[in-house]
Amino acid sequence: MTTRILRIDSSARRDGSVSRDLARSIVERFAAAGEIVVTHRDLAETLPAVTEEWIGANFTPADSRDDAQRELLALSDSLVAELEAADVLVIGLPIYNFSVPASLKLWIDLVARAGRTFRYTEYGPKGLLEGKRAIVAVASGGTEVGSDFDFATGYLRHILGFIGISDVVFVKADRLMIDAEASLKAAATEVATLDLAA
Repeated sequence: MTTRILRIDSSARRDGSVSRDLARSIVERFAAAGEIVVTHRDLAETLPAVTEEWIGANFTPADSRDDAQRELLALSDSLVAELEAADVLVIGLPIYNFSVPASLKLWIDLVARAGRTFRYTEYGPKGLLEGKRAIVAVASGGTEVGSDFDFATGYLRHILGFIGISDVVFVKADRLMIDAEASLKAAATEVATLDLAA
């Protein structure tokens, strides 16, 4: 059985990025265990911000959108289609200023769409991307993952759950500026012992 992986890198650094290296190692573990198909979305290639026109197009019923509105939503539609097609998300998450990179927030804004990836019900919002899992490769210079000033991992776990992805695992190389050797060794052990069948 082929595992379809969507790899998302959000580090601004293409060289020397720990989150990219960890994400690559996670994908390689899947490749060693069986057949995979990988779609790679590199968010260092800047995504556009949501605008008033985009919001108007998004909330126009699909069968009533004009050509300009469909063009405005085309990239978002592609990003959502990548999510829908994936069995596993592998997300490289560097912590910037205690939170997620702006590039990742732009991606979130383009994929969290009412009627596509979540919907509102009488019991509250319901994610529409159930049955998938996410493995997040986290890197930080000084922020301890799970601490009171880590505003990145809790937010990402929440937003993934909001769109229906509740099976979320974090592989962390945190506090790299304090003890890089120990942090990288611990992260490598986490990658090596990941339960790929979960």
